[in-house]
Amino acid sequence: MELVCASANPDKVAEIAAILAGVGVELLARPSSVADVEEDADSLVGNARLKARAIAEATGLPALADDTGLEVDALDGAPGVRSARFAGEHASYDDNVSLLLQQLEARGALDPAARTARFRTVVMVRWPAGRELVVEGVCEGTISSRRHGTNGFGYDPIFTPLEADGRTFAELTAEEKHAISHRGRALRAAADALGST
Repeated sequence: MELVCASANPDKVAEIAAILAGVGVELLARPSSVADVEEDADSLVGNARLKARAIAEATGLPALADDTGLEVDALDGAPGVRSARFAGEHASYDDNVSLLLQQLEARGALDPAARTARFRTVVMVRWPAGRELVVEGVCEGTISSRRHGTNGFGYDPIFTPLEADGRTFAELTAEEKHAISHRGRALRAAADALGST
């Protein structure tokens, strides 16, 4: 099955392609002629829908979009839907990580037990006629007190999944990360659902 990838983030596109490789889904590149979609919804589902709808309407093909949030319990679920823009509209990965660590320290959340968090990904496939498939993937973990590892992107250097023997996402190989990650789980669920329809 062919799906047009709605993401404009090259790191995310590479990860999606790697996860979907070998599961019967051919990921087509987002057309460069399609303008960026403003992600101003108040939920992950809403942002995924904005992106998927825009690409499906522009291409006439089914589109795959995802939106991901990091939910930190000590910050009342923040940064959540604003994870990519936590430190501002044009924030770098490092800006977002630095602000998150600063806010946890300011709240006195220093012990690992006080730094519980989860990554949540919503994947949406939308067809041009409006039909939608929505699935979710979650990965529980904690926020480390400092950066570890050089792999991955975003918050990976400070997110320690419960299933990774104390290593952050950035310390795992791509294959190890994809096997347990929120995005890996959501995309595999989407592929399974597509295969059964």
